[in-house]
Amino acid sequence: MTRLSVQGFVRGKVQGVGFRHATVQQANHLGVDGWVRNRDDGSVEVMLCGEQRNVEALAQWLREGPCAARVDSVDLDACIWQDIAGFVQL
Repeated sequence: MTRLSVQGFVRGKVQGVGFRHATVQQANHLGVDGWVRNRDDGSVEVMLCGEQRNVEALAQWLREGPCAARVDSVDLDACIWQDIAGFVQL
């Protein structure tokens, strides 16, 4: 089992469209830990931690997001493992 932590930003029409709530639901479905929060610049920031295949699946989902969103870009970078339990909306 390979564990992976990534952090980054989702840009586009991603605030005010239920993006954070949908991300929490998808992360819980996939068993990914971490957090999601809105940024002042209109982007959404995420921290994803878990089994590599699950993190990659959530990263792929972020490229589409919920139906009301319009994702222009997703920029994720690997980071030092974060020991986070659960997935929360900040």
